[in-house]
Amino acid sequence: MSSPTDRGRRLLPLLPTNHPLGRQAITCEFRCGNACAHEAPNSSRNAYFGDVVQEVVSRRGMLKAGAVVAVAGAGALAMSGSAAAAPVDVDVDLNLGFGNNKDGLNFEPVAPNTLDQVTVPKGFQQDVVIRWGDAVLPDAPKFDFDNQTPEAQAKQFGFNNDFCGLVPVPGSWDSWLMVSNHEYTTESAMFKDWAPDKITEKHAKIAWAAHGLSVVMVDRDHRTGKLVVCKDDMKKYNRRITLTTPFEVRGPAAGSKFLKTSADPTGKKVLGTQNNCAGGVTPWGTILSGEENFNQYFANGGLVTDPDTKAKFARYGISGGASLRKWENFDKRFDLVQEPNEANRFGWIVEIDPLDPKSTPVKHTALGRFKHEGANVIVAKDGRVVAYMGDDERFDYMYKFVTDERMQKGDSKRAREHNKRLLDKGTLYVAKFTGDSPAAEIDGTGKLPADGEFDGSGEWIALAHNDKSFVPGFTAEEVYVFTRLAADKMGATKMDRPEDVEPSTHNRRIYAALTNNTDRGKAGKEGPTEINPRNGNKHGHVLEIEERRGDNTALTFSWKLLLVCGDPKDPGTYFGGFDKSQVSPISCPDNVAFDSHGNLWISTDGNALGSNDGLFAVPVSGKRRGQVKQFLTVPRGAETCGPVITEDFVLVSVQHPGEIDGASANNPLSHWPDGGTSQPRPSVAVVWRKDRRKICD
Repeated sequence: MSSPTDRGRRLLPLLPTNHPLGRQAITCEFRCGNACAHEAPNSSRNAYFGDVVQEVVSRRGMLKAGAVVAVAGAGALAMSGSAAAAPVDVDVDLNLGFGNNKDGLNFEPVAPNTLDQVTVPKGFQQDVVIRWGDAVLPDAPKFDFDNQTPEAQAKQFGFNNDFCGLVPVPGSWDSWLMVSNHEYTTESAMFKDWAPDKITEKHAKIAWAAHGLSVVMVDRDHRTGKLVVCKDDMKKYNRRITLTTPFEVRGPAAGSKFLKTSADPTGKKVLGTQNNCAGGVTPWGTILSGEENFNQYFANGGLVTDPDTKAKFARYGISGGASLRKWENFDKRFDLVQEPNEANRFGWIVEIDPLDPKSTPVKHTALGRFKHEGANVIVAKDGRVVAYMGDDERFDYMYKFVTDERMQKGDSKRAREHNKRLLDKGTLYVAKFTGDSPAAEIDGTGKLPADGEFDGSGEWIALAHNDKSFVPGFTAEEVYVFTRLAADKMGATKMDRPEDVEPSTHNRRIYAALTNNTDRGKAGKEGPTEINPRNGNKHGHVLEIEERRGDNTALTFSWKLLLVCGDPKDPGTYFGGFDKSQVSPISCPDNVAFDSHGNLWISTDGNALGSNDGLFAVPVSGKRRGQVKQFLTVPRGAETCGPVITEDFVLVSVQHPGEIDGASANNPLSHWPDGGTSQPRPSVAVVWRKDRRKICD
């Protein structure tokens, strides 16, 4: 679908990919070490839904579905920025409802496209807040793509920013500390002289500095309305955390024999964090960040001779010989033959205090070790804090953690120090889901069962509480360090890549993005279950959980699928019961966020419908529950990450723009954000209304 703004521009087709879904092979290689090309690490035989006698549970207390209402209106496509690619040819009716809606989603939806730009609705505009290589510290040199150094990168904004969070600056109403994760490096896009057989120590050290997190002070420019880096106050708060920054290990597994190395015989001090994917902002003003695909950075896992260690490596996707990036050539901690415990020091939830730039970041062992997409917390009715988490792997699990102690209110130093210790002690749980429909009605096509929705009940199974294990044959420290194996033992439910899991403070329900799982239903693999109802699930779904009596510390819950994603014209899709002719197509949900009305916003990763990834909004209650509307698209080859939805602006992390098969630093296939012949640069983008009204008016 095209618009008048495309006329006269050079149009480029989407490049095909032979990899699963819409993701390019280059992304699979650098981000997760081609995880989907290998067998899923979960080979456990814990009970499947299809093997369990289905029990029809009472409707009482279940989530209430929204009414099926068709809301017609006129839609239009508005562009901003420079385009260098053609809109994708998708037959989509964009006459979606908008205007004067009480839920606040009064924007004209954006059409699917493959433009090399951030595309926003009519009446909105966008700009870049910060790019890879821009200054974070005041003495950072100007970015020079052809003359990068580790020293410069350690002071500049890192590569491939994912999660983005805002913490208000004390005493200011329009300044924030913006914290960004830097998930992974794509060396072939960073260096013109990089090749797998020509990796230098300089390449490695620049990449180490490009990982981690950036803390950047930003202000709202009241003249233009956009968000800008506050350069005058860089010295006060701005900070770079990299793969060489010291971290403190805390919680019940701190000092474990499984965490000790020759460089750290205490098992309590780790250098750096890596593969930081999603995250969350705590009520006490810190950032939680999840270490995800850490396994790919470690070499020679297949050469380890101890069978127990080798089996544990396999469950975390660690095998083989040399790594892609060859970091083991420059630091022995990345060689598992020399340092077999080093990999156990990654895969944690880390906590950063942006308000104290001299503080030591923490790795929280009480929240377990797996491929953490992130962690998001809510304060329960009794004052305890509950964290929800997903393990982003095919056929892996969802978790929650409930603290022992209660949060102290207020911003005093004493209260903050107390709250920053909350995640050290508590109980770690894993989820088990049960459907309420007969197994024969879940046929793998996405067809709804007879009761008209995918829903059921579930329970949280305790794995450990501080130094006590509830898993037979596992010590507490084994539960925390090898959480996947402990969850296998307890019969947790295998899910379709649970990524961002976030509780809503509006309704206290929990929303989880399950991105996809093309292995479901394959020979020898688990087939469809009511909570994962499609074989070859390439588009993913969005789950809604309601804890018993609205108590986030409860041990039982009810659940529904809010969305079964894909082309609305596909009978195997579901949009909360809403009229599917009145929704935007959505594929591969990844991160979620909420606006001031309680609407759910969803970013996507690996759109399998042929268009660029984007950001979508959907009401979760009322007559328009399930009406998905696309708010923006990101440039070609990019992923939409880290959405932040405020009343005045929206932030998105535009990760890996131009990461398209055949692209490299010598052959860039995107020129976003700077245009011309420039190299693509991962960035944070801000979107706001031209009339300066509230985003959700």
